[in-house]
Amino acid sequence: MPERTAAPARVNDFTVRFATVNGSGSASANTLILKAIFRMGVPVVGKNFFPSNIQGLPAWYEIRVTREGWRARGPRIDLVVAMNAETYVRDLADVAPGGWLVHDSTWPRSVLLMRDDVRILGVPLAALCNEHFQGARTRTLMKNVMYAGVLAALIDLDLEVIRGLLGESFAKKPRLLEANVKAVEIGYQWAREHFDCPLPLRVERMDANAGGILIDGNTAAALGCLYAGATVGAWYPITPSTSLMDAFRGLCARHRVDPVTGRRDYVILQAEDELAAIGIVIGAAWNGARAFTPTSGPGISLMQEFLGLAYYAEVPAVIFDVQRVGPSTGMPTRTQQCDLLACAYASHGDTRHVLLFPDSPGECFEMAVQAFDLAERLQTPVFVLSDIDIGMNDWMTPELRWDDGYRPDRGKLLSAEQIAGLTKFQRYLDPDGDGIPYRTLPGVSPKAAYFTRGSGHNRFGAYTEDSAEYQDVMDRLARKFRTAAALVPPALADGHGARLGIVSLGSCDAPVREALAELRAGGTAIDYLRVRAFPFGAEVEEFLAAHPALFVVEQNRDAQLRALLTLETAVDKRRLRSILHYDGLPMSARCVVDGIRAVLAEGVRT
Repeated sequence: MPERTAAPARVNDFTVRFATVNGSGSASANTLILKAIFRMGVPVVGKNFFPSNIQGLPAWYEIRVTREGWRARGPRIDLVVAMNAETYVRDLADVAPGGWLVHDSTWPRSVLLMRDDVRILGVPLAALCNEHFQGARTRTLMKNVMYAGVLAALIDLDLEVIRGLLGESFAKKPRLLEANVKAVEIGYQWAREHFDCPLPLRVERMDANAGGILIDGNTAAALGCLYAGATVGAWYPITPSTSLMDAFRGLCARHRVDPVTGRRDYVILQAEDELAAIGIVIGAAWNGARAFTPTSGPGISLMQEFLGLAYYAEVPAVIFDVQRVGPSTGMPTRTQQCDLLACAYASHGDTRHVLLFPDSPGECFEMAVQAFDLAERLQTPVFVLSDIDIGMNDWMTPELRWDDGYRPDRGKLLSAEQIAGLTKFQRYLDPDGDGIPYRTLPGVSPKAAYFTRGSGHNRFGAYTEDSAEYQDVMDRLARKFRTAAALVPPALADGHGARLGIVSLGSCDAPVREALAELRAGGTAIDYLRVRAFPFGAEVEEFLAAHPALFVVEQNRDAQLRALLTLETAVDKRRLRSILHYDGLPMSARCVVDGIRAVLAEGVRT
């Protein structure tokens, strides 16, 4: 074998992949490394790829150490911790030339684990665990913690930081704390005694994370619901949104229970299906509660008829759609942005709904609050569309801002005193010309009672099948949707004056921003617009009109954002070129850079 030259040092700029088995308990060890790097002040990104079964199939977790603070998936795999024999061949093949692979050498696999341009580091993890720990389950769990110790030595993590994190996790379980610290130290010392530590890939302390936290989007959204005053949640369990309701339940148990009486000031119901869940939400919101349901694409499909009822009856509701790949027979634990059209035009007949597109857990928190305010102000369902990447992965985000002075925007909600001053209450009149009528809550005043109907009502709330009266209501709903365009979060622009432009949304923001830096550094002048909501505001029309050539970057096969832009703006669709990513894994900047350069190489007209 030819002698290898020393690899150049890469400080705070590399990606580690853990190849494990789902259900083996490896997640805790992987996130321990992630948090240790973050605690050392170094920007870091964690991406989890797990199968849809409960346990037994391959799972991967990638940690990108990124001194520049990029949030997208890394462009290459520099080091693999290969703990799954079934995926050794694939894991080895994915290591970048000059990289490293760590494996359990208790059982030699010399033929399987050979590549001239990859350094193979064998550690007898199972043998060490058998020597130092008792019990099959304990040995399995401690092997995970032990490889974390090995990696800590290899990439130069501060062992005191890791001990501190373990102390926080097991503060009330001293025996578990002792075992975990022991496992980490065994792996750490073994690696230092047998390898040249640290590797050229190493972590060096920075101070780049001040004022930041690590949090997943579902937890952040649950915090936003609590902050916004939500008291009713209904859902049917579905990956990847169940953890949002789990987090909300835990928060309510801490913050929505009367400390004196023990009375719970919230209701959380697991419904028999998603249709029932949205029905509960609509009923609760009609009664004045702030109510929501978390779901994913299959749940949106089941909710269609009730979503139409809420749209036509003008009842507020908040729906969190944590998007995934296809129905349950597809890849339900992989990420995608494939519900844009399904949500924008959900239900039957002429419906158009308000959609919010968070780009990170931080915006999941902010947009949860905005969604409840918009739903009540507009008296309509509002969707918050994140995805698995945002919802279930830990992201760096600025500390969430909690303003004790915040008060919910209830919109045009009449009090008993206001109702008493009316000659007659008419539910669906539009006295202000913005398409939004005034509403009341049940029991506030008998003078404001009315029948809540779907599409068969007139402007006074009475039943009708008259064509002109129906069209009058439909025209007002369209007027209200135009009003919504000025109320939703505006799109954000980066750059000014280039002839090329990128339009994107949601979790694509991370790879797009990294790609922008590379393209601009290479001499390609290009502007960027991140769409944060639908309906599109005037700023979207202006950006589209100002750029002769536009790239629409999104994570689905059928270019759904491009379709929405074509349907809902005046842009000439011939000026829109799609950059699409839909393999179920989070997008990297490489996809965007390569896609744009390929189009430019064809001689696109600008």
